[in-house]
Amino acid sequence: MKRVIILITFLIPGIFSSYHAEAQVQELEQLALDIEKLAQMKSILSEMYKGYQILTGGYNTIKSIAEGNFNLHSTYLNSLLSVSPSIKNYVRVADIISSQATLVSEYKNSLTAFKSSGAFSPGELSYFSNVYANLFNKSIDNLDELVMILTDSDLRMSDAERLVSIDRIYNDMQDKLAFLRQFDARAGILANQRQHQAQDLNVLRNLYGQ
Repeated sequence: MKRVIILITFLIPGIFSSYHAEAQVQELEQLALDIEKLAQMKSILSEMYKGYQILTGGYNTIKSIAEGNFNLHSTYLNSLLSVSPSIKNYVRVADIISSQATLVSEYKNSLTAFKSSGAFSPGELSYFSNVYANLFNKSIDNLDELVMILTDSDLRMSDAERLVSIDRIYNDMQDKLAFLRQFDARAGILANQRQHQAQDLNVLRNLYGQ
């Protein structure tokens, strides 16, 4: 029994020493793993930060480019709101205004002449007045559009587009003037025919004493 006790007495310190050593080894291994994981985390964080910097830099670059393009685009659009002197002095601008004045002058003279001719009934003269009023109103629409084209900040148009629009208004005004003159010519022919018929009738009446 004493031998067993002595043996145990000698073995216990060794067992505890061995267990302690093994525990230290495990702690060291765990510490090494923790250090390795920490290094990996630092590497991951470093890469994430680099990615963030690249992303932020790219975003700022794109933003700057976009803002620059917007500024250029805005400048271009604003320039389209300004009417250049060459457009305002375009010869057909004066021609349009002159044509409208001519249209008004001619239809007024024609209506006065038709009324004084005695060749047309009140209903026919009212019809003539309506035709002239319609032409006049449409010619005013042409002038309103022309004013918009020639006024700064009213329309976004390039100089080329403004010229095209002015030419279109000019042609439309010429069509109105041509229509007026054809209408007046036909009405004038009808008035002459009726006046001649009335004169012939008066001659016959005089001949036959009626």
